[in-house]
Amino acid sequence: MAVLKDSGFRGRVEWLGVAAPDGLRSTPCDALELGFGGIAGARHEGVNRPSCVRVKDLYPRGTEIRNVRQLTVLCAAQMAEIAEGIDLAALDPALLGANLVLRGIPDFTHVPPSARLQGPSGATLTLDMENLPCVLPGREIEAETPGHGKAFKVAAVGKRGVTAWVERPGAIALGDELTLFVPAQRPWRPA
Repeated sequence: MAVLKDSGFRGRVEWLGVAAPDGLRSTPCDALELGFGGIAGARHEGVNRPSCVRVKDLYPRGTEIRNVRQLTVLCAAQMAEIAEGIDLAALDPALLGANLVLRGIPDFTHVPPSARLQGPSGATLTLDMENLPCVLPGREIEAETPGHGKAFKVAAVGKRGVTAWVERPGAIALGDELTLFVPAQRPWRPA
């Protein structure tokens, strides 16, 4: 029995972007070349990174740890729900620091950790966990559309996508179809 199994779901790449090291906003592009460190020159590039608030119960802030948040992957349908929740017709992925926006995988933000997305080039991303909403995208949205960004954090709960890291390097391009592989294990039942 395979440890990872094809879920039967495919996500079509609708948007790609790269966030500069000194800011949150992403610049749209047609393709990403992914190495073991993620996207060269991007905000979250690197095999390792300093720990942040997301792992504060494990390490003092700034402790060197494995970088499992090289990429931010979002779902187009969930982005539309966020946009509706903040009274916008659409939400620009660049304002969220997105790297990939996919369409076709339901309940994407809650795909199990350690699931994989594999593209036609063989490029494979390991999904870490839900990317919890924070105030930074809200500030970017507010700067572009005053009166809408402040509601982002609440509207994005359970819809902010996931963080991911590169398991196998390769290219991902607009229009590519990524196959979702999920762990073949029962859900955790601590009782």
